[in-house]
Amino acid sequence: MANEIIGIVGAGIVGLAIGREIALRRPGTRVVVVDKESEVGQHQTGHNSGVVHAGIYYTPGSLKAELCTRGRLLLREYCSERGIAYDECGKLVVAVREDELGRLNDLEKRARENGVPGLRRVDPAGIREIEPHAAGLAALHSPETAITDFPGVARAFADDIRKAGGEVRLNFPVTAIRKNVGSIRIESGEQSVTADRVIVCAGIHTDRVARLAGDVAEPRIIPFRGEYMRVSDEKADLVRGMIYPVPDPRYPFLGVHFTRRVTGIVEVGPNAVLATAREGYTRTRISVPDLAGIAAWPGTWHMARKHWRTGVKEVRGSLSKSRYMAEAMRYVPEIGADDVYRAGAGVRAQALDRDGSLVDDFRIHRLGPITAVRNAPSPAATSSLAIAEHVVGQVFE
Repeated sequence: MANEIIGIVGAGIVGLAIGREIALRRPGTRVVVVDKESEVGQHQTGHNSGVVHAGIYYTPGSLKAELCTRGRLLLREYCSERGIAYDECGKLVVAVREDELGRLNDLEKRARENGVPGLRRVDPAGIREIEPHAAGLAALHSPETAITDFPGVARAFADDIRKAGGEVRLNFPVTAIRKNVGSIRIESGEQSVTADRVIVCAGIHTDRVARLAGDVAEPRIIPFRGEYMRVSDEKADLVRGMIYPVPDPRYPFLGVHFTRRVTGIVEVGPNAVLATAREGYTRTRISVPDLAGIAAWPGTWHMARKHWRTGVKEVRGSLSKSRYMAEAMRYVPEIGADDVYRAGAGVRAQALDRDGSLVDDFRIHRLGPITAVRNAPSPAATSSLAIAEHVVGQVFE
């Protein structure tokens, strides 16, 4: 349809990538991205670890695996074209206990099926060659796992939308989405945007906004705070790239790890603690409505019964820097609690089904002229340009 107006709710990296894809692929279509914040990329985009994943972890054949593989290549090319920092410093996934070697074998098989470039298995001597101060029994080395500036990428996507004649309208908290005959009205108090189609990419609030559009309640977004420690400048040179544990396949979280940022600093984290607010970047941030929503969802209690021991362990690590670093020191023994200080935190929008299942793959709902991206977990930032291709292909099929 010529001269269509497409409204996008959410100016994080995924919403902006989708807006950019529409603006470039369909000249004449007007894209209007709305967001409640005063700047783009203020939540998950601006609070993640900056890692560009190579596809090690994801189930072969899944949408997540497919989009991560393509998304990484598109992102690398985009950053090169736009002069955005992109450093293939590489990642080690390290087994430090005998009982982790079987999981490392499974991970290697999965990574090879996903075509992770340059992947190789290394022994203790190989670990020290790549990361001289790391320890472990065996590891997988992914040399093309990279780091970048995701907030910078999001700002560049917003610029692309504007240059193509679109709009990024900020300070626009969505209060209603109304379907009319032949159009959809996105409301924010007395402000409004009228569009022919709407795409919801609201991140930590995506279930709430999707419900405004008439979508089902499931999955519900449950916020998990991920806290980081920053390594002191005196010890930062002990880590060259990224050092990760072998993940527990029962959880979508990758475990506390060491990551070098494009700025040169090194961080440890994140952990995964149930947050007391959807935007609960600190322990003192509490939202009674958010907590009530978490408690009212049946999946929360199913999850708690199944994983309460892990939850207690994460809370203890959150409260004690020594406990937090005890696990991390198994990978880099020379960096302990006295060598780090508390840094920022992010909030993961973890989708949770009614039965307590942690939703791992991307999930997208179609509601006629409205499309809701209901789950876009890590590696969503890595995959953003590929997610955009996928969603736009569905919307305009």
